[in-house]
Amino acid sequence: MSTKELILKEIDEAPEEFSSEVLEFIRALKIVRAIDVNEISLLSEAALAKDWLSPEEDEAWKDL
Repeated sequence: MSTKELILKEIDEAPEEFSSEVLEFIRALKIVRAIDVNEISLLSEAALAKDWLSPEEDEAWKDL
């Protein structure tokens, strides 16, 4: 049985009053994951810009 199937089984067996808390938890996890991905992208941008914004890099990509 997959993890998703196990989660769905637990949700089916849980009391109805848990539903809103489970939903809030899942939504919170999705938000945190999205923030983490965006934060990593922003943090790496400055470091990568050193290589990207160079005459050598412009020369290498000029024909594309």
